[in-house]
Amino acid sequence: MQGNIYERELKSILQAEEKALEKISKRCGYETRANYLLLKKIPFLVLRAAGSFGIDLIAVRGEIAFPIEVKSSVHTTYLFSSTAGRAAFQAEKMEQMCRNSNLLPLYAFRLKDGSIDGDAWMVFTIDGMEFNEGRNRILYQKLPKIERTSAGNRVMHWENGLLLNKFVEYLFFLLTR
Repeated sequence: MQGNIYERELKSILQAEEKALEKISKRCGYETRANYLLLKKIPFLVLRAAGSFGIDLIAVRGEIAFPIEVKSSVHTTYLFSSTAGRAAFQAEKMEQMCRNSNLLPLYAFRLKDGSIDGDAWMVFTIDGMEFNEGRNRILYQKLPKIERTSAGNRVMHWENGLLLNKFVEYLFFLLTR
């Protein structure tokens, strides 16, 4: 149930809801706050996906759309095999759906419990996707990829992600040029 809190938080941020931007900006520095405020100029329509098929949110704005899976942990490492294979299964399903529809999959990893000052969100994408042209190709090249362990399991190391506010900044310049 706690995962829903972070899905709603991310949805509110991407939709540029005033309360959400104020809340996330409280613990952030000037540059991070300024990046998040860019969302007021490029807000997304964000839909929560029903069910548990590997996509929590779908963010849409103009010519761009992202299926987003939200993960959260008090630990800086999120191992996909640690939840009895459910997360691994969801990741495989999301990857296949995105390949079939030529969409860029996003994973938003939220570090919980207030253990970090500043932006607690990192974004990643799945390795091995192919985008030959357009904004998806540009964004895919910019985004850090989910890694694999020596056993082949997917893993996200929070510190290896791209801060959500930096992703927003990059999106702003990509979408407004």
